[in-house]
Amino acid sequence: MEFKSEKFSDVMVIHVFLTRATLSKAVTFKDYVSDTITNGAHKIIIDLSICEYIDSTFLGAMVAMLKKVNALNGDLRLVYNKEVPSLLFVLTRMDKVFKTFTSLDDALASFNVSGNKPPALNWK
Repeated sequence: MEFKSEKFSDVMVIHVFLTRATLSKAVTFKDYVSDTITNGAHKIIIDLSICEYIDSTFLGAMVAMLKKVNALNGDLRLVYNKEVPSLLFVLTRMDKVFKTFTSLDDALASFNVSGNKPPALNWK
């Protein structure tokens, strides 16, 4: 499974289980998030915490989903916990487009969601 959804109050968290988010998975990702939005999720956090690399196609899919959810008066935020922002994010100025957080707790707090803390995830 490459993507998993988890709901916290009215916020849907989509965990991306890819170390390399590339063209080969961008369409599947876009369809997955689009279905989530169609099913009523308008506050979305994309958890990219294990991604080591994001290519322009996958980034484009995230931009398309941001536009879709914004049209419904929602928002899409990212968890990307790298100390140095991805060169692609900086060159394309996407670091200015997306609200990016270094932890899932911080991203949830940005939606004023508290309560159940997400389970600790161990990556290998």
